[in-house]
Order: sequence, then C-alpha cells, then structure tokens
Amino acid sequence: MRLEGRRESTNVEDRRGKKTVATAGGIGIGGIIIYLIISLMGGDASAVMEQINQGSTTEYVEDGKDYSQVDMELMTFCKRILAGTEDVWDREFKKMGRTYQPPKMVIFSDAVSSGCGNATSASGPFYCSADETVYLDLEFFKSMKSQIGADGDFAYAYVIAHEVGHHVQNQLGILGQAHQQMAKYGRDTKQSNEISVRLELQADFFAGVWAYNDNKMFGSLEDGDIEEALNAAAKIGDDYLQKQAYGRTMPETFNHGTSAQRSRWLKKGLYTGDVSQGDTFSPAYSSL
Repeated sequence: MRLEGRRESTNVEDRRGKKTVATAGGIGIGGIIIYLIISLMGGDASAVMEQINQGSTTEYVEDGKDYSQVDMELMTFCKRILAGTEDVWDREFKKMGRTYQPPKMVIFSDAVSSGCGNATSASGPFYCSADETVYLDLEFFKSMKSQIGADGDFAYAYVIAHEVGHHVQNQLGILGQAHQQMAKYGRDTKQSNEISVRLELQADFFAGVWAYNDNKMFGSLEDGDIEEALNAAAKIGDDYLQKQAYGRTMPETFNHGTSAQRSRWLKKGLYTGDVSQGDTFSPAYSSL
C-alpha cells in the first residue's frame, strides 16, 4: 500500500506500556471458549463479553517495555489506516445524509479491559460496541503469516477495516438490531449463527468499500494488494479454520461465513465501492 505522507488518526490510544490485571470477576473457562470462537475470526465480542464479565474490574501496571522499529512502524500503519477509514466513511455517511462518528482504536499488549469486559491477545482483534472501540494487539499482525498463512500490509489493513465495518454497522443501527434478533433466538442456535454470518459478511463488504474509496481518494493500492486481502479472507473462513482444527466442517456452527463467502463479499465491496450493494440480510441464506 502507498501510505507515505498520509495523516495519522488521533483516535488511537496506546496501552502497550500498561499491563491489564484483573482484580475481580473475570472470564471462566466456558466463557473463554465461547469468546475465542467468536472473536478469533474478527467478530464483535460485545454480546458475549457483556454477559461473561459482569462485575470484573481491572488495573493497569506499567511494564516498561521498549518497542522495536517494527512495532513503531506498525503503530504508524494502524493510525494511517484508521485515518483512511475516517475519511472514507465520513464522506460515505454524508452521501446518506448522516454524520459519521469514528470509533476509537486501542493498541494493547497481552491483555486489555474493554467496555465489553476483559480480553487477552489470544482473542485476536475485536470491536466492542459498548464503548465503540476497536481493540488490537500488534502481535496479531506478526503471527498472521505463521498461524493462518496470510501476510502483507493490505491484509493487515483488511483486518482493521473489517473491525471498523462492525462500527459502521453499529452507527447505522444494523448491529443493534441483529443482536436483538440473536438474543431472541438464543445463542449458539442455527438462527443466531446465521445472523452472525450475515453480520460478518457485511463487515467484509464494508472493508472492501473502504478500500475501493480509499484508493479512489489517495491512490493507495498497489499490485498484489487485493490478492493479499482476498487470501486473508479465505484463510479465516469457518470451513477452512474448522478443517485445519478438526479435519472436517460443521456448517451448523458457522458464524463468520465460508472462505468463498468471505472472499466474495470482500471482493464485491472492493470492485463496487457502493454501500447500497452490501445488503447481506435480505438474500436467502443459501445464496450468500
């Protein structure tokens, strides 16, 4: 990606110098398992965390860690990507006659306390709708290649843009409505999982919309960038991850979409840049 000279977002909080310590409450083993299933693949963790972290509190302890050149470059990268999402979605919301309120981003290490409860680095990046914040440990980017076989700056940007996509859903009222429907059906049901898939595919689409318009505004995409993002999307499909973990797939448990679905909706956003074409809730589930 071409990001030289781009502005950096001021909506980023660096908590890497602080270690989160749980002082009360916390996540039980069952909660951790449920949370990881949802958030490892880039979901909105708020609905689960609100239930399994009631009463937990945290304190921050300075760890005094020095950061490498790679860490500093990744921090700058995150700030520039977030700034790009702010610029694009501000313009897109104005087209809809709306006002975009950008999310915050918290960069942490090891563990963090969010408005949705406590989480560790193992949880992966997540968006918390309770405090409208994206949470990210930079180590996730470093492990993408070794753990899921996905790498490249645009693949990293896709991760951020997907989480911001959940914030866009929140701003548009889509996320809240979906969570209400999921609560009605009950968690871990077929209907609830299907709603979750629709949310995740739309967030992928919104990530593509951002990339299309960011490139139009700033000429940010280079040869190979789109392939990087599509490869990342394919590597975090429910079917791919389940095959890697269990040697088989369990479609009734899918809550993020298959590799083909995630790639398809990301590509649709990348090639159209049109928010109005991202309705993942009206089509029949089988046609997603």
